[in-house]
Amino acid sequence: MWKKIKPYIISIAIALLVGGLSALLTKSGMEEYQKVNQPPLSPPMVVFPIVWTILFTLMGISSAIIYEKGKYDDAEISSAIRIYGLNLIVNFFWSIIFFNLGAYLFAFIWLLLLLVIIILMIVEFYKISKIAALIQIPYLLWVAFAGYLNFMIYLLNK
Repeated sequence: MWKKIKPYIISIAIALLVGGLSALLTKSGMEEYQKVNQPPLSPPMVVFPIVWTILFTLMGISSAIIYEKGKYDDAEISSAIRIYGLNLIVNFFWSIIFFNLGAYLFAFIWLLLLLVIIILMIVEFYKISKIAALIQIPYLLWVAFAGYLNFMIYLLNK
């Protein structure tokens, strides 16, 4: 039993650690964020950690599913896992750019890069496991929504 769930626990832990570290490093920027002009549809601050915890958990589950398929085509699996890793890195730095640096336009451009990487990740995951790809759709949608919020915050606060 442990052998079967171990990759899932490790993968979820990695994703949550990346998200948690990013949140920890941007905590001081959250106060400043609450002072900026907010666009329509801005959710309350309490929503963000809940949504991100769910999304990072889903990322971990997806990556574990892909990792588990490794015995079938190692090159394809390696490519998918590399894109996933790149996704985590780009996601991590977006928060710092947006919240700590307050570089809203650059953060928006960075977020567009993240969206492209998420789409590539979904495409690569889909080749290996449809379910691993499909459970990334909420992440894609949330980041697209974050793009709207990010761009509108840039426009409203420049």
